[in-house]
Amino acid sequence: MKDIATKPVQPVDPGLDTIDRLLHAAEGKLSLGLSPEGLWLAWADWALHLANSPHHRLMLARHWIDHCLCLAHAMSNQAECTQPPPGDHRFADPSWQNFPYNLLYRSFLAAADWWAEATTNVRGVERSHERIVSFTARQLVDMLSPSNLPWLNPEVVQATISSGGKNLQTGMQNFLSDVLHTSLAQPDPNFVVGRDLAATKGKVVLRNELIELIQYSPTTKTVRPEPILIVPAWIMKYYILDLSPHDSVVAYLVGQGFTVFCISWRNPNGEMSQLAFDDYRKLGVMASLDAVGAITGAAKIHGCGYCIGGTLLAIAAAAMARDNDSRLASLTLLAAQTDFTEAGELQLFVTEGQLAFLEDVMWVQGALASSQMAGTFQLMRSNDLVWSRMIRNYFLGRRDNPNDLAAWNADGTRMPYKMHAEYLRRLFLDNDLAEGRFPVGGRPVSIEDIMLPIFMVGTETDHVAPWRSVHKMHLLNKGEITFVLTSGGHNAGIISEPGHPNRHFRILTRAAKGRYVGPDEWLQLAEKADGSWWGAWTDWIGKRSGAEIAPPPMGAPDKGYKPLYDAPGHYVHQR
Repeated sequence: MKDIATKPVQPVDPGLDTIDRLLHAAEGKLSLGLSPEGLWLAWADWALHLANSPHHRLMLARHWIDHCLCLAHAMSNQAECTQPPPGDHRFADPSWQNFPYNLLYRSFLAAADWWAEATTNVRGVERSHERIVSFTARQLVDMLSPSNLPWLNPEVVQATISSGGKNLQTGMQNFLSDVLHTSLAQPDPNFVVGRDLAATKGKVVLRNELIELIQYSPTTKTVRPEPILIVPAWIMKYYILDLSPHDSVVAYLVGQGFTVFCISWRNPNGEMSQLAFDDYRKLGVMASLDAVGAITGAAKIHGCGYCIGGTLLAIAAAAMARDNDSRLASLTLLAAQTDFTEAGELQLFVTEGQLAFLEDVMWVQGALASSQMAGTFQLMRSNDLVWSRMIRNYFLGRRDNPNDLAAWNADGTRMPYKMHAEYLRRLFLDNDLAEGRFPVGGRPVSIEDIMLPIFMVGTETDHVAPWRSVHKMHLLNKGEITFVLTSGGHNAGIISEPGHPNRHFRILTRAAKGRYVGPDEWLQLAEKADGSWWGAWTDWIGKRSGAEIAPPPMGAPDKGYKPLYDAPGHYVHQR
């Protein structure tokens, strides 16, 4: 009998493959980009294992009875039974303590707590499936919170009675205004890019098909001889690091006597779908290093990367170390991961099934739309970014005070198909970088090869790059690492300028070849300080820089880097 193992594999009909992709893309519009099969498999895995665990179900029944008894006891003596999780302010208003609202919100918290118990720690359920089930259960439960229903929310009821319904009228106006601004993609008129945001003076000195490189004008008579190259994330517009003048990282560095260059990424469209991850390294980091060196004449350059820009910079630094390119003086990584095994709630959307589905959605579009990216991040913090905002704006008729961070957050970007698929697969799903499999120029790179002093920042409440995940650099590199943990989240923790109220940070340096200190032990050992971490950072860079010199010229026309136009350039305005 013929061995079936030798039977040639029949090629997939590309036409049929296209049909599958188009079908999945159409489904993605209805499922918000989530794989229906992935969700079904996760819930089936949980339900089947729970059905086959009678003792676990018995314990859940007992916990539900305990919740009911505790709730009855709490109602009789006004004691709290189940506490809202930290940062949950939905029921903080005193009106929630009045009957029947106190019964409503305490019952809801008891139900939410029970569902959290029910969807976790079921033996045999795959970890990725457990995360999906627990996350989606929380989203569904939070959707039914009494705080989200205007007739069950005492704040809305009181506002409606006291204003004669004007809060609802104002809320409707707010809703229509938001719909109009979203459909027309209108920027916030209070924060204009180039006037109020991204307003630090400078010149675009390099432009290619992917980046504009901005050189900022000096504001001090002398500067450090080693310039700083900032590699921001392209998931966001670069000016998160150059917001208003008072909280601009760029302006602060320039004011401290550093020559600063920053990459402004192009906002890709569907025609750029084949841009690869390595294109961002070559056209972004490496092209910029060439330009910075030519303009300043500096032999050494401080590299600073934020979020995925920090991951890219770490990859570039590893490749440079492998290839004996010694142009970097130090490495600063802001909320940037190099090991993705504990990458937080984003892992919910990175399974084999989900990635295959998302790749088909992106393949049809050519890029991942900014609205799809924003939807993912809003789901991760739906209480703050969806439900509480909805009640505040549309039922209480209140508007949040406009601020630069919110205006920047509304200025979304797209992700090209090929790059984003490589990023999610090779880094998030397969963890190739941490495990020495990530290829650059056809050969793998290793973070261990980086022989530079490293300054790393994690933020306490980061949902995108959890600080314990960022801390894993200590396992991948034996060099000198100064690690900072600052208050705030992924964006607000980084934009933590001197004078910002209620800020603090912890800092600890591990010497080169020093022993590993885990994150929990690190918390106990790290020195805590009030205020901004920016000063500690510039002191750290300053100690690794030479004596001050006269500022370099703006651009270098004779070397092909003629100043083209004023900062912030053209790419930042692309929508």
